[in-house]
Amino acid sequence: MTSLKIGICGGGVGGLCAALALRQQGHEAIVFERAKQFLRIGADVNLTPNAVRALDRLGVGEVLRETAARPTHRISRTWDTGEETSRLPMSEAAEVRYGAPQLTIHRGDLLQALENALPEEAIRLGKQAERVEQGEPMRIHFADGTSEEVDLVVGGDGIHSAVRRELFGEDHPEFTGLVSYRAVVPRSAVPEVENLDAFTKWWGPSPDVQVVVFPLTRGEEVFIFATTPQDDWREESWTLPGDVDELRRVYRAFHPDVQALLAACDSVTKSALYVREPMPQWSVGHATLLGDAAHPMVPFMAQGACMAIEDAVVLSRCLEGVDRAGLSAALQRYEEARKARTAQVQRGSRANDWLKGEGTADWVYGYDAWGVELP
Repeated sequence: MTSLKIGICGGGVGGLCAALALRQQGHEAIVFERAKQFLRIGADVNLTPNAVRALDRLGVGEVLRETAARPTHRISRTWDTGEETSRLPMSEAAEVRYGAPQLTIHRGDLLQALENALPEEAIRLGKQAERVEQGEPMRIHFADGTSEEVDLVVGGDGIHSAVRRELFGEDHPEFTGLVSYRAVVPRSAVPEVENLDAFTKWWGPSPDVQVVVFPLTRGEEVFIFATTPQDDWREESWTLPGDVDELRRVYRAFHPDVQALLAACDSVTKSALYVREPMPQWSVGHATLLGDAAHPMVPFMAQGACMAIEDAVVLSRCLEGVDRAGLSAALQRYEEARKARTAQVQRGSRANDWLKGEGTADWVYGYDAWGVELP
């Protein structure tokens, strides 16, 4: 079997999935992660059926089901009256329709499952990629002064990707004028709130104001994600602390169910939201991108992690049986297979009107990364 040495920069969801998928194809895939250890940071990952089906084939689906919640429905409600404008059955109904359920899970649990599925030699911590040197082989230079020769570099290093900067220059995202808040509360703290087993999106008085609520940790916790216009906060990070009192003030006119959830919050993170236009090209030489490094998107369709997982699987399929001489053609196939879909999701996320009323989720949830026809 042909085997490539593949260096994956970034040990997030996309990078770890890529390592698993590429190793299934017989390649020597190594993840280089800048953190010295994996920490339980962040809060939620919303894994819709398209992502869960991909993860099942990677061999981690059963482990994820042990700690995840399984939302019963995807519900849209009006911010003040609570009127339902759409209700899409999930859970068992999604399994029948799409071949997998929706799972909502703590990001730390997902990363741990992926890390545990990889051999120890596949992950190298404390390795922050700073420079990519083109050639055959490629060379990745790290912040600690070391370097590594590989046949292929995969940039899975997120919205502030060093690999993307090396390949295409500095990134110039556009600030949306929106900030987002994230919080987690115990379900036991809000017994009066309805539909806590469902994924519920409260659509605000304008498209840029919303509150999304869904279960985590076998339904024992409730995750809250909210957005609002605010022009004086420009920090783009999912871990910066926010102000709980500010959060409550912003949504004080929302439905009593939302008020109860926000009253139960004792901490919150805050981040500015930026958008990028879809990239016309993802690969240069024997280096390519996946996930947020290639197509960062605002989270209004909850597909960021899902697109990274799909990328990882499709990339591995395009590299099946490929040697160094066939890399350029394989990377071109990968781009052709993924760019249109990820661009559609990027733009759909930015428009923020998907499933506001009755509509179909099939084009998103029904995608099969393992079975889709490749160019």
